Amino acid sequence: MRIIAGPCQHESLQQSQDIASFCKEVCDTFDIDYFFKASFDKANRTSYDSQRGVGLESTMNDFTALKQMDPSLLTLTDVHTVDQVKQIGFEFNDAVDVLQIPAFLSRQTDLIKAACLSGKIVNVKKGQFMAPWDVKGILSKTTGANEVWITERGTSFGYNTLVVDFTGVRYMLDNYQADIVMDCTHAVQRPGGNGTSSGGNRDYAPYMAYAAAAVGVENFFLEVHPDPDNAPSDGPNMIKLKDFEIVVERIISISYEALKYEAR
Repeated sequence: MRIIAGPCQHESLQQSQDIASFCKEVCDTFDIDYFFKASFDKANRTSYDSQRGVGLESTMNDFTALKQMDPSLLTLTDVHTVDQVKQIGFEFNDAVDVLQIPAFLSRQTDLIKAACLSGKIVNVKKGQFMAPWDVKGILSKTTGANEVWITERGTSFGYNTLVVDFTGVRYMLDNYQADIVMDCTHAVQRPGGNGTSSGGNRDYAPYMAYAAAAVGVENFFLEVHPDPDNAPSDGPNMIKLKDFEIVVERIISISYEALKYEAR
């Protein structure tokens, strides 16, 4: 089992270190692989005035410091351009273990190919506009990749609402060699719902994880924050850091029951 967890944006070294240490301790307790996630630039905000992040160089310098403090820490960040992939690979290669392709860019061939050639694990967020069987088009672009994950984060039906089709999740589990990840917090997002940034309801996010675990998903993406109501982005969707352990514990319990059922 794998848990990807962290804030939407990297805000400071101290905050990210606190979040990473807390989440890693929880995951180590349950013998789960943990990846710390934070973004250096939220380039797909609804409003021009939305906070985007502290930038690539500052974030990668802090990621390097995080790994120096804990050499066993694994990290993930998203990239938006081929140049960002090259810069990370050249200047900050040791700072990042997983490059993530945002959902809106999941059909960008050059970006996917560059990430795959980096030698790092590549996590592609399945676009909100893509059917589960269209993922084969993404995977056709990943030749030579070290390892590829596909992350489900909901599908747009009309506007301001995402829907997760768990039969589609099961389809991907049954038909693709790539690891399938459930993005539990972005799945409850209401994109552009309040006109300036993402609305959503974090109370539903754990249930996305539990439902995914019940259909056989073993990898989970959770944005967490010590004070999500004051986070610079995606606060309404993020799980409170203090609730992280109980959510993970229940995911494990449901996964165990699902495995027992399949073994019958």
